[in-house]
Amino acid sequence: MKILLSTLFISLSLSACTTSESTTVTSPALDSPRNIIMVVGDGMGPAYTTAYRYFNDNPETNAIEETVFDRHLVGMASTYPARVSGYVTDSAAAATALATGVKSYNGAIGMDVDKKPVESVLEWAKKQGKKTGVVVTSQINHATPASYLAHNESRRNYNEIADTYIDEGIKADLYLGGGWQYYIREDRNLVNEFKSAGFHYLDDFQSLDKLPQQKPVLGLFAKVGLPWALDDKDKLRLSTMTKAATKQLESNQGYFLLVEASQVDWAGHSNDIASAMAEMTDLAKTMEYLEHYVKNNPDTLVVLTADHSTGGFTIAANGKYEWKPDVLRTMKSSPEKVAKHLVDMDITVKSTSDLLNFAVTPAEVNLLQHAKTQGAKEVIDFKKLDKNAQQQMKKKPSIKNSIYVAVKKLIDQRTNSGWTSGGHTAIDVPVFAFGKRSELFHGNIDNTDVAKKIFTLLGKK
Repeated sequence: MKILLSTLFISLSLSACTTSESTTVTSPALDSPRNIIMVVGDGMGPAYTTAYRYFNDNPETNAIEETVFDRHLVGMASTYPARVSGYVTDSAAAATALATGVKSYNGAIGMDVDKKPVESVLEWAKKQGKKTGVVVTSQINHATPASYLAHNESRRNYNEIADTYIDEGIKADLYLGGGWQYYIREDRNLVNEFKSAGFHYLDDFQSLDKLPQQKPVLGLFAKVGLPWALDDKDKLRLSTMTKAATKQLESNQGYFLLVEASQVDWAGHSNDIASAMAEMTDLAKTMEYLEHYVKNNPDTLVVLTADHSTGGFTIAANGKYEWKPDVLRTMKSSPEKVAKHLVDMDITVKSTSDLLNFAVTPAEVNLLQHAKTQGAKEVIDFKKLDKNAQQQMKKKPSIKNSIYVAVKKLIDQRTNSGWTSGGHTAIDVPVFAFGKRSELFHGNIDNTDVAKKIFTLLGKK
């Protein structure tokens, strides 16, 4: 009986959405693009795109090769949140600004400072009869995609946000990313509810090239976020998902697609330059694909920006006028995965060199061995504490985390990379655009202007 009622509710919600869409269609701006692809490089401040240029450079040539980011840089955007949250934004407030054109407080998902829902460009595009979709490497109910799809006072309410993807009407025709933990729960199986609403469900990348046409799609490929690009079977998974999404969403009425390189931010928070460059590579390949796509579909607009910068990443540190990305180009696993292996292995020159895929020195091995010993001691000391004292500690110590920090330090020393923070910074971020009406995004703008210009192209006055 509950299943029947749930299915009936979903059907009624979809019916209501369809009715709303048919009654709110407006005339788009003159010469507007049929398709709009909004790309967010989460945490991707200007240091990341610059570092990618040098990381991507062919050291055998005298020239430093141009990147896809260099080709399409059109301006900069400010990122500050609503005054109540000061000058440094979090991902939720920034995504709300990019999605709705409204400044809000840190933590807000599609809500203004008074905690009232504000409409996103994705929601408006859906009302105009366009197909809509989201492609992310985080969970699909993380801050950025949620700000385009939901309304909640806190980004931390992951289950509530996941529920609204059904309960507040299904707003997208395609969802690709992670999130099993939130969509297949003991109290509710949202995957089954999407299936009842007519969605095709998949949980492996291999099925992306076999999607049924003219059918909505839900693809969840991890418990929470996807693996690091360095560790994934498909190291270009954002590109793979984006290719599938553009093919799936193509229609006479066009579409709005959100694409997020979510884990550039996660690498920044971790001060992990190796993982950051792998995530940037995946984003660059995605943008190169979109370049090709726009050439074949000139009525498409692509806009890329960051919500903020993360980590205070510095290309060159310690007063040395150098940055050496050579070792980053050879790595096949993330520093986190290397650390995980070293927990159960003897840390030797050979074992470490094999895992990092570059030759390490005895001094570097000593650094890692010391970290392992120190991590083990911290775990023992932690277990001796009473529960209250344990709960007061910000982070539970582990041998793996201790080694992970040491591996990142080793790589930072090799490359001469610097970091000032484990959080966000307030610097302006680059804006890239190409395709139809891309000239609208040129110059020095605010993050809210991105949404305002897209609303204009979608016919909202």
